[in-house]
Amino acid sequence: MSADDRGNMTHGGVEQLEDLIARLERAAEQLRSGEVSADVAATMVEDCAALATQAAAELERLTRDEASAPPPGQDTLL
Repeated sequence: MSADDRGNMTHGGVEQLEDLIARLERAAEQLRSGEVSADVAATMVEDCAALATQAAAELERLTRDEASAPPPGQDTLL
């Protein structure tokens, strides 16, 4: 895998992570507003837990990818 491929995967991963964070923030705003019923709030909390799990997995993947990349200027041996 080339450095460009890793960069594109990382960039896409960062975008996905940012999307998950934005979704969690929107849900938090709705929950804080108090304008949702208890049933809807319970469902939203479950959805937030799933989103947080996805975000954690994506962050872990990005960290792993970053750690496995050679330092700048260092190519892997063939």
